[in-house]
Amino acid sequence: MSLLVAPAVFLAALAQAAGGAVSDASLTSPTATSYRLGPGDVLEVNVPGHADLSRMPTVQTTGRVFLPVLGEVGVEGLTVGELRRKLGSLLAQHDVIAPDLEVRVREYQSHFVWVRGEVNRPGRKPLRSGTRLVDALVEAGGFSGRASGDVTVERMEGTFEDGTRVRRFRFRPAAPTAEEQAQLELVLRTRDVVTAALQRFVTVAGEVARPGRYALDSGLTVSRVITSAGGLTRNGDLHKVTVQRQNPETGGSQTLEVDLKAVEAGRQPDLELLPDDAIAVKGRRL
Repeated sequence: MSLLVAPAVFLAALAQAAGGAVSDASLTSPTATSYRLGPGDVLEVNVPGHADLSRMPTVQTTGRVFLPVLGEVGVEGLTVGELRRKLGSLLAQHDVIAPDLEVRVREYQSHFVWVRGEVNRPGRKPLRSGTRLVDALVEAGGFSGRASGDVTVERMEGTFEDGTRVRRFRFRPAAPTAEEQAQLELVLRTRDVVTAALQRFVTVAGEVARPGRYALDSGLTVSRVITSAGGLTRNGDLHKVTVQRQNPETGGSQTLEVDLKAVEAGRQPDLELLPDDAIAVKGRRL
């Protein structure tokens, strides 16, 4: 049986993996100097001693901003440092010497990823240079209490190095393992979609030691979940196991029969379970 991801515990572990504690300030400040400006970004241009030249322009769809004296200036594709040097040079041509010229990004809007599903703050998240999967999950507030720990990353523009468009991961509670840490280091690209899956369950009833609801892991089978339920009671019948399954498309129900003796002998496949399956073990006739 899989464990539910404890949101507070895993969020703290994510923060540590991301390089420190989570704070609002850390989520709104740039993490690298190589961020390339684009349409939608909101800039802050401050020219000390020239309040009339200071502005907070938004980069337009043309890739330009309008600034006093200079008019329209192309900024798309530039880093903040490159733009600072460009504006300094242009202002000098108009006899404005501004050695202390400041340029900052107030709002990162042109590059983003989507984080959706079972996270505490789903939505569009700014993508800065070098943003990793762990950064996106931290910015989304970590997993919600209903998360399974399963995460998919869908690449909407281009593919991963192996040519695929989707990668799937599973993260356990508490501190990430070395393998999970490496997975969390995945560098995201603009418009990637990160989805945290909902924890789904199956139920086990009848002649088992611990009937109840069990978390559905990928690849969970009838024999595995019965083992998790403590195995059969003395009256349990290995030949009489049923799985009640709902068809999500039609809404209809079907009953599948599983003979665990035949499964053990390799004569019958071990049925893989689906969300909301209801497993029942019947008793033997005495």
